[in-house]
Amino acid sequence: MGRIVLEKTTKSFGETNVIPPLDLIIEDGEFAVFVGPSGCGKSTLLRMIAGLEGLSSGRILIDGKDVTQVPPAKRGLAMVFQSYALYPHMSVRKNIGFPLRMEKMRQAEIDAKVEAAAKSLNLMDYLDRKPGQLSGGQRQRVAIGRAIVRNPSAFLFDEPLSNLDAALRVGMRLEISEMHQRMQTTMIYVTHDQVEAMTMADKIVVLQAGVIEQVGSPLDLYHKPRNIFVAGFIGSPKMNIFSGAAAQEFDAHSAGIRPEHMDVSATQGLWKGTVGVAEHLGSDTFIHVHDTGLGDMVTVRINGDIAVRHGDEIYLTPQEGRMHRFDADGLRID
Repeated sequence: MGRIVLEKTTKSFGETNVIPPLDLIIEDGEFAVFVGPSGCGKSTLLRMIAGLEGLSSGRILIDGKDVTQVPPAKRGLAMVFQSYALYPHMSVRKNIGFPLRMEKMRQAEIDAKVEAAAKSLNLMDYLDRKPGQLSGGQRQRVAIGRAIVRNPSAFLFDEPLSNLDAALRVGMRLEISEMHQRMQTTMIYVTHDQVEAMTMADKIVVLQAGVIEQVGSPLDLYHKPRNIFVAGFIGSPKMNIFSGAAAQEFDAHSAGIRPEHMDVSATQGLWKGTVGVAEHLGSDTFIHVHDTGLGDMVTVRINGDIAVRHGDEIYLTPQEGRMHRFDADGLRID
């Protein structure tokens, strides 16, 4: 079991209020991702759940039990940090089994749990190596293995992939997602990378300045962002947002259209512009269009087989039903 409830939780450092009163429920077995820009409070919130940061007010419940004053080691949670935090002088086997030795578990039971975790993470061939003999991805798997053997109610991940290169990040992202499917244990994952959030989460929690801007599934946030902040943060490349006369045509103070939701023509369309940089990615091409009358540069995602060059004049038309509209307070207009 791993249902986690935050009730009116707050955190202040002196006069600085980092987390205003916040309510959140993470259901048992969910993969929840906290996402937002640097300094939004996502890691602080995770550390509050873990017990590594005390609450200024409010309470946290795990499976109905108030753990607000319970020390971290007694909360039944396992945390995987951005740094691997492995003991360099210990083998992989001893690193994974370390928390069990601290609990004075019998050696035979430790060995069984370590080998089961190692098998699930493809680490059997590395059990007798030291961390310095492993790649970054392997070291991260060791850190995850150390968490798995504790059989926690929930796993807490604090930007665990940020130290890996792009290819390893993709691989580890898949491994963590598959681990969740196998174990069906509650997982809370902190990242500033919205692509990680979109591809891994059952539930995304978008934070800004300690405030929850929206909670929902990846597709909920993609198709129906509740405000301009979420609209601009979720999606890659990010949504084009414009205001003024162009937005008023759609009866809105501000309007937005995703790069993949515009049709491109060489002869006609709603907005005329000039192609600037074209980023060719193979299956897709991102073109950055200037002088459309929409204010900022507009990004458009098109099929990679379409040939465009710097300086070409093109016409853009938003696809029917794909425009997002926002009121004077930046809130979604349905």
